[in-house]
Amino acid sequence: MRTILITGPGGTGRTTVAAATALAATRQGTRTLLLGTDRTDTLGAALGAATGPAPVEIAPHLAAWRPDPAAGFRDDLTALQDRASAALDLLGASRLDPEELTPLPGAEQIAVLRALRDAALAERHDLLVVDLPPLPHALDLLALPEELRRYLRRLLPPERQAARALRPVLGRLAGVPMPAEWLYETAARWDVELAAVEAVLADRDTTVRLVAEPSPAGADAVHTAALGLALRGLRPDRLIANRVFPEEGGDGWLAGPLAQQRKVIDEWQTSYDVRTVAHLGRDPRGPEDLLALAVPEAGPADARVDRPVVDRLVPDGVLVWHIPLPGAVREDLDLVRRGDELVVTAGQFRRVLPLPSALRRCTVDGAALRDDELRIRFAPDPGLWPAAR
Repeated sequence: MRTILITGPGGTGRTTVAAATALAATRQGTRTLLLGTDRTDTLGAALGAATGPAPVEIAPHLAAWRPDPAAGFRDDLTALQDRASAALDLLGASRLDPEELTPLPGAEQIAVLRALRDAALAERHDLLVVDLPPLPHALDLLALPEELRRYLRRLLPPERQAARALRPVLGRLAGVPMPAEWLYETAARWDVELAAVEAVLADRDTTVRLVAEPSPAGADAVHTAALGLALRGLRPDRLIANRVFPEEGGDGWLAGPLAQQRKVIDEWQTSYDVRTVAHLGRDPRGPEDLLALAVPEAGPADARVDRPVVDRLVPDGVLVWHIPLPGAVREDLDLVRRGDELVVTAGQFRRVLPLPSALRRCTVDGAALRDDELRIRFAPDPGLWPAAR
């Protein structure tokens, strides 16, 4: 199944473009699911039909779904209380009833990730269009599965489960209680669920599409988003310049805004596959308005970012790891080697990257930022590198 993740700065019409993209795909007979993430029904307002916690048929071949984070949160916390009943009873804690539970911060993101996983695994549709939250919340959402899995592995390492029979003995020897079996089982289940979401996001058939108005503020947002996406190994398959004024209306007061839009679009076209969507002169509502936008097709496009390791052992004695970071500034970059991982900070974004196998037997020899690429040099560690024959 093809997946298109659509995001952009708030107030730039990303939800409308997502709805128009999904509706346009159905004209070719593509079975499409449109997934909304806003708490209010902005998606339904664009479609002209209400959406909710169950998929609803909007048009032939098109269903829309807006998951309810409260339901999933109640189910998870109720199940957790059941599993931890012995500990709660020991502490004299009173349980929370499902009716009194309200979602905590983060519940909405978890609900979206689960819906994304469920839609991909169901295989009922050919195309999944996801109206992600506005930037930068969308970038945080894309980073969440990997970060949560890393925290789980550090706090509850899977290899420790092998010593489950020894935990009571170890607890008596250490004088502290050891984690219960259900805790490891819960962590393992979460890890499997998060891995499934990661697989969807890392799939070659998953792309990110940016929506922005061609303005100075829109240009700044796209610049920041491109850097954050690149650090996650992604790049936009297309950049939608939304609400573009008609060329023939460039007289009078509209001449200035039109010239500004044209300047920004020309700059974007040097780096992105830019598609323009016209300003209708009103807020689009319903299928007719959405089709009138003439959004670009949902054709296949590979939006992965490659990070090759270049062998320069013969001329320079080093291996060079190339990490694309468009728009990065040298003063805002930071690198920390931690075992077999490299912590990369670029501006407001940070990611822990596992080192390719060959580089794990090397030491960092230096780094440079050139042509929107971070190039890190690694020198073989004589104690770990195979001796030359």
